[in-house]
Amino acid sequence: MKLKSSRRSSRDPDDAPEINDAWVASADLYRGKKLVRRGRPAGTAKKTQTTVRISNDVLTYFRASGRGWQTRMDEALKKYVAAQQR
Repeated sequence: MKLKSSRRSSRDPDDAPEINDAWVASADLYRGKKLVRRGRPAGTAKKTQTTVRISNDVLTYFRASGRGWQTRMDEALKKYVAAQQR
């Protein structure tokens, strides 16, 4: 069965979205024909998302150190692995 087209035959100017700060902020930004990507750039390091159970004491310690606690935890684990491989 063929679906009806959602295209309207007439256009009412009142149907246009209101241009406000939120609408402008969500719009795509182009420089010439190139789309400018927003947000954090892709990282160079390869990491794998996983689920790990960590004791409350260790988690509290790292979280108390503020923003970036996951990175600091990763660095501590890397140092441990390097020490074990010696």
